Amino acid sequence: MSDTVSDLVRIRLDLAYDGRQFSGWARQRGQRTVQGEIEEALRVVLRQEVTPELTVAGRTDAGVHARGQVAHVDLPAGVWAEHGEHLLRRLAGRLPMDVRVWRLSEAPPHFDARFSAVWRRYAYRVTDHPGGVDPLLRGHVLWHNWPLDLDAMNEAARGLLGEHDFAAYCKKREGATTIRTLQRLEWVRRPDGVLEATVQADAFCHNMVRSLVGAMLFVGDGHRPAEWPAKVLAVGVRDSAVHVVRPHGLTLEEVAYPADSELEARNLASRNKRTLPGVATLPSGGGAGAGCC
Repeated sequence: MSDTVSDLVRIRLDLAYDGRQFSGWARQRGQRTVQGEIEEALRVVLRQEVTPELTVAGRTDAGVHARGQVAHVDLPAGVWAEHGEHLLRRLAGRLPMDVRVWRLSEAPPHFDARFSAVWRRYAYRVTDHPGGVDPLLRGHVLWHNWPLDLDAMNEAARGLLGEHDFAAYCKKREGATTIRTLQRLEWVRRPDGVLEATVQADAFCHNMVRSLVGAMLFVGDGHRPAEWPAKVLAVGVRDSAVHVVRPHGLTLEEVAYPADSELEARNLASRNKRTLPGVATLPSGGGAGAGCC
């Protein structure tokens, strides 16, 4: 935008989408994406010649859903003053039914949807019912055609917690670190029989969640022992036995941010490229990214 920084207002968007018909979050030429749909809707309802550009907490892959996604957009102050009161309802009328913006608010100083986040929480849902997936849940639950041992999967999960180099479970990207802090990884079996994994980390690298789930499913169905996922992690290279499970079982549930007074410090910390203790410091600029899962 041509406006100066002082003329802009940063707006936080809280949103959700069903990822089945999207080629992921990020805008791609000739592809239907979540970013593309929301940016075009903003351009139309705000009557702007230049398309507003969104920054997102986590760039989800094709087929991945979101219930608690967060993004921000910088708008001219005059445009926000004119349209802000009615913007949510107008977006609801313009957006397709598989993406919704639930809340629009002026962001506090230093807020950045990507770099201010302190953690992201995903859920992955699987059923091992011999008859398959409930037809009403088929777009959000993976069918695993083997009985799954919940206790074995949780035992395997405990060996993956903490700060590690998750290169064995990530698709590497040039210049980006694969060091992450996995804060929470646990499975429960819901009353309807669906197994639900909660996966929470400060950030995720590409394919990380679906690779971790794939490894734990191999433990759950008895093909590998409970210590196997941690051994793969320690080796630090991709194992051909670790499958990246299908995306439709994965949903971004929540993104957390610190207190307003801590946003600036969090932004700086997120931009630093991390190393593990005893490893030489690498150049900055490859910190916790938004790519996922």
